[in-house]
Amino acid sequence: MNQANKLYYVYDPMCSWCWGYKPVWTQIRNALKDKLTVQYVVGGLAPDSDEPMPEAMREQIASYWKKIENYLGTEFNYEFWTQCTPRRSTYPSCRAALAARKQNAEQKMVEAIQSAYYLEARNPSDSDVLISVAEQIGLDVKQFEQDYRSPELNQTFLQELQFARSIGGNSFPSLFLQTESGISELPIDYQSAQATIEQIEALL
Repeated sequence: MNQANKLYYVYDPMCSWCWGYKPVWTQIRNALKDKLTVQYVVGGLAPDSDEPMPEAMREQIASYWKKIENYLGTEFNYEFWTQCTPRRSTYPSCRAALAARKQNAEQKMVEAIQSAYYLEARNPSDSDVLISVAEQIGLDVKQFEQDYRSPELNQTFLQELQFARSIGGNSFPSLFLQTESGISELPIDYQSAQATIEQIEALL
């Protein structure tokens, strides 16, 4: 494996298109894991907020879920909209992913956040939900909570957002391939992994 070759996956744990992309992304990752380094990069969709989501925004996001469901067959639990108080705030779940990364469990944490949000109608904008998810996947919860709330981790998060923007990761999910000749963005195919795998192999 050439260490210079890296695949950046720019995502947000609460991005519904990332949830829809999950089966294809899993295939891509598994097919290429021996050929390059895969690096997750948190994209930060929506800043911290304690404000309940306005009704119009709730309807808009629920309509995205419906669109993804119709297009990809992705499962969503719409009880989220009645059981939780939605907030336009994904930075907490991004920090949780970085806190889990410190315990080598970022991917596991992201998948558990997605399941909690989209299948179990729990709200990952809430710290207590994120802490219970960390416990659920077997992390050292005390360490997780300490990292999650630390100014150092927040600094790492802000630097990662800056890096995501610097390579062009402004929408989620995004894929970027780094080779010796530089970084190039790859088109996202939500329905098939094969085209992306072939494109990456051709560029390596």
